[in-house]
Amino acid sequence: MTAMIDIAALDDIPRQGARVVKTDAGCVAVFRTADDQVFALEDRCPHKGGPLSEGIVHGTSVTCPLHAWVFDLSTGVAQGADEGAVRTFAARTEGGRVFLDATRLRQRSAA
Repeated sequence: MTAMIDIAALDDIPRQGARVVKTDAGCVAVFRTADDQVFALEDRCPHKGGPLSEGIVHGTSVTCPLHAWVFDLSTGVAQGADEGAVRTFAARTEGGRVFLDATRLRQRSAA
């Protein structure tokens, strides 16, 4: 069974918004969609390092605030003509709380 860490109340994350969690793996952006799904991505666009947590959430995508790259929240892959991806982290809700996969959060990126 995967070890999960309780990071926040779901209501602490605005709908169609994000919050940042600082971890050993770097900053992780935790997103909440309009229908209360949660996703977690590395909070750094591979294009110019933009903070994805400050991007616009639409459906299950987020648009980088610097240069409008669009990332799929479930896969971390840039959509459209852009190439690139960000790390994803397992996230779930339970009892109004948001949990992230503790194992991935402890791993440092090889980059």
